[in-house]
Amino acid sequence: MEGGSNSKMKEKMDRQKGQNPNIEPFVPKKGHDPRELKSWAKRTGFVSTTFSSETERANSLSRRDFTSGRDLNVRNDNAGFDLERGVVNKTETVSPKIELDPILGRARNRGVEIEPVLGEGLGNGTRRGENLGRRIEMEPILRAHNEERKDGLNENGYGNSSANGAVNGNGHIEQRKDDGDVDEEVVYPDGEDPSYGGWHKSPPIKCGLRDNPGLVLLMYYGLQHYLSLAGSLIFIPLIIVPTMGGSDKDTANVVSTMLLVSGLTTILHSYFGTRLPLVQGSSFVYLAPALVIMNSEEYRNLAEHKFRYIMRELQGAIIVGSIFQSFLGYSGLMSLLLRFINPVVVAPTVAAVGLAFFSYGFPQAGSCVEISLPQILLVLIFTLYLRGVSVFGHRVFRIYAVPFSVVIIWAYAFFLTTGGAYNFKGCSADIPASNILIDACRKHADTMRHCRTDVSNAMRTAAWVRIPYPFQWGIPTFRLRTSIIMVIVSLVASVDSIGSYHSAAIRINLKPPTPGIVSRGIGLEGFCSVLAGLWGTGTGSTTLTENVHTINATKVASRRAVQLGAAFLILFSFVGKIGAILASMPQALAAAVLCFIWALIVALGLSTLQYTQNASSRNIIIVGVSLFFGLSIPAYFQQYAPETGLILPGYLIPYAAASNGPVHTGNAQFNFAMNALLSLNMVVTLLVAFVLDNTVPGSRQERGVYIWSKAEDIMTDPSSLLDYSLPSRVARCFHWAKCVGT
Repeated sequence: MEGGSNSKMKEKMDRQKGQNPNIEPFVPKKGHDPRELKSWAKRTGFVSTTFSSETERANSLSRRDFTSGRDLNVRNDNAGFDLERGVVNKTETVSPKIELDPILGRARNRGVEIEPVLGEGLGNGTRRGENLGRRIEMEPILRAHNEERKDGLNENGYGNSSANGAVNGNGHIEQRKDDGDVDEEVVYPDGEDPSYGGWHKSPPIKCGLRDNPGLVLLMYYGLQHYLSLAGSLIFIPLIIVPTMGGSDKDTANVVSTMLLVSGLTTILHSYFGTRLPLVQGSSFVYLAPALVIMNSEEYRNLAEHKFRYIMRELQGAIIVGSIFQSFLGYSGLMSLLLRFINPVVVAPTVAAVGLAFFSYGFPQAGSCVEISLPQILLVLIFTLYLRGVSVFGHRVFRIYAVPFSVVIIWAYAFFLTTGGAYNFKGCSADIPASNILIDACRKHADTMRHCRTDVSNAMRTAAWVRIPYPFQWGIPTFRLRTSIIMVIVSLVASVDSIGSYHSAAIRINLKPPTPGIVSRGIGLEGFCSVLAGLWGTGTGSTTLTENVHTINATKVASRRAVQLGAAFLILFSFVGKIGAILASMPQALAAAVLCFIWALIVALGLSTLQYTQNASSRNIIIVGVSLFFGLSIPAYFQQYAPETGLILPGYLIPYAAASNGPVHTGNAQFNFAMNALLSLNMVVTLLVAFVLDNTVPGSRQERGVYIWSKAEDIMTDPSSLLDYSLPSRVARCFHWAKCVGT
């Protein structure tokens, strides 16, 4: 007992003199986990060569002294990394070395020995006790900062790949050098801490949102923007009007109407919607349900005025669905739904919009392979192999891939027609296929109708000047069954637009809009679709998914350029011959272009997954299951109409399930609506993805949850306020409407 007391007294005297206590040697044992820091490692500061996931996440950050503004963890040398600016100094070649404190999970200065922390008031222990207190006070600050700003994050604020800082085997963090072709990543300008961390600087934009480069350049940029979107703006009438039994003149009139409505709605959206440079137009989201309605059993054998009857019913359904969409936005309900709509939901839904037409695309284009195959190959050559070719500083093949290829192949088809390639003895392309009596001519009827460039009589019958007007096809017809279909489809269109809003804002280096601004945009899209229903375009008006691809290709995001281009569309819509020229395009050529556009929509939809953790098995399974059942369940419903093969062409059979589906209840209107909705790929895909993503557990960073800006962030940032706020006179009228982000 006495010996033990003497040894304790001696150890106490040694501590008072500032001497270090003896440290017992490290004795490894079998089954020891090197990542688990035991008491010896904690006392000695032993740094393991492998780290737990918590330590790795903590080490990926740069720690700073928030009270004094000094860097606590990185030694003061020219390491080539500036933590204040968050960018790599490429003039240096030495990477910073940061040692890690395994106890606190943070970096510490090299060259400082780890000494035991002594009690206060005992020699050198006083200073060390103060340092310990200071370090303990710093822990909650660093921990909060660690949760706010993370390294290696994507545009949505969460990481899915390796971060810029890598941990080597010696426990040091090394800064990776970016390749020359990779865009440099920086934090948000002026050191702001936005509503989410990990802001990435996108490639530079030639013309920003509020830039005014002059009238000449604005005209050029505006026409360029709409030419790159030409395929999405004008090809829908070439599909729906012939299917509804309309004439070539009707096709030209619908094209002109679509140009007018697209111009009007784009201008409205640029002033009273989200105010992003996004073109509004007839979306492919509405094309599949329109085909389902027009191929219903009651319209199949209708002979007289078939086009007007179907158009009126489409108008009524679109108006009802659009009113619901407008209410959803302006009531603020969309702000509540935003928390359930994430990239894992948006990606398969948008992809399903393009995949819904796989049974229509090449079967229709294959009717004239000598035109469609060269068209597909040429547009792929322009967009993939020649995308880097620059002419006078402009990548023309990437921007104008669709217009250039269409003009070239259309001229090629014209030479084939005039050269007699489609001249068959005793056969005339002007005679309808049902009236052809000669068997040899009946075999060539489809070839002549799809390949010849002189089949359409739109140029001969269209007027030079024609102004589209509301109710030009008659008073809309309102039915419960078609209204239910369009109400659900308006939800799909809203989900599509939400993804476009977020992607466009990130692409042009803006803060994402607030939930109120998103609701305002959805509400205005509903109002614009009401206009489309009144004028009779056959489909609703929404934000075109291809907008993001166009901005990325042209590097132009000017609001004024989009507005000026919309004004040109309105002027073009008054010239009837312009619509007639577009309506005269061979059907096989139009189908070949649509094959590329629908594939592009699929790619743009799947690219939304970049905001999530791509390697997550949760996300992969949800997207895969959603797409599979989005294709398989509609195929099950479509097999219940075998007799339609005798009436409809093969590429329209998938859209004839509404009248013959397996759902049978006591209400015929409900049967039609349910069979139609469950035969639509995008509706089933959205339903499956929405349920799985919101019920399967997953962290926010794994799901890639959309992080929208807060209203106070926009109000206190003059730049963002000018980007998103309504015009002053309009804003004063709606200052009470907080739910729409005024």
